[in-house]
Amino acid sequence: MPKAVVYNMAGEQVGEIELSEAVFGVEPNVPAMHAVVKSHLAACRQGTQSALTKGEVSFTTKKPWRQKGTGRARAGYAGSPVWYHGGVAFAPKPRSYRFSLNKKLRRLALKSALSSKAAENGIVVIDELKVDEIKTKAFKGFLDKIGVAGKALVITENVDEKVVKSARNIPGITTTIATILNVYQILNTGKLVVDKAALEKIEEVYA
Repeated sequence: MPKAVVYNMAGEQVGEIELSEAVFGVEPNVPAMHAVVKSHLAACRQGTQSALTKGEVSFTTKKPWRQKGTGRARAGYAGSPVWYHGGVAFAPKPRSYRFSLNKKLRRLALKSALSSKAAENGIVVIDELKVDEIKTKAFKGFLDKIGVAGKALVITENVDEKVVKSARNIPGITTTIATILNVYQILNTGKLVVDKAALEKIEEVYA
């Protein structure tokens, strides 16, 4: 049974908690995580690149010179892709790079990512993650006390404006809520700082 250390907001260790075997104890499926990360990064692409084809460039369609007898290569019109300032052959056009994956694969990838973090002791549970005021310095001090440095993902049960605004100016720290976990975010971070209520929600939703 995977376990995680529990801290309070004073940075003191107050015990351990057993994590759900169904969510945090599965065998990580690397191909599933790879597919989901690829899908996420593809969806992040803007896909707004564009270039003019030979039919769209602003050039006359008049034949530059006669077909034979000049000693030069045959030429049909100035907008040809082989000419300087001509159109682009197979020009890129705006498109969506998104592709869909089935729900079972996405669920397996998420459980695999969470399980891999649990296996490497990358999950820290907070008894009650709550701050009294929006203060970056205080929140940074709290993270230092629980041994979280570098990249970390702070997970709360619901959107907590004070936590979000306190953490957003700390380099490497991102926040999210329990019901919209992202495989890429989980794998691209060092530690998961999870509110105890958010942990219960994760186990309820994804088990």
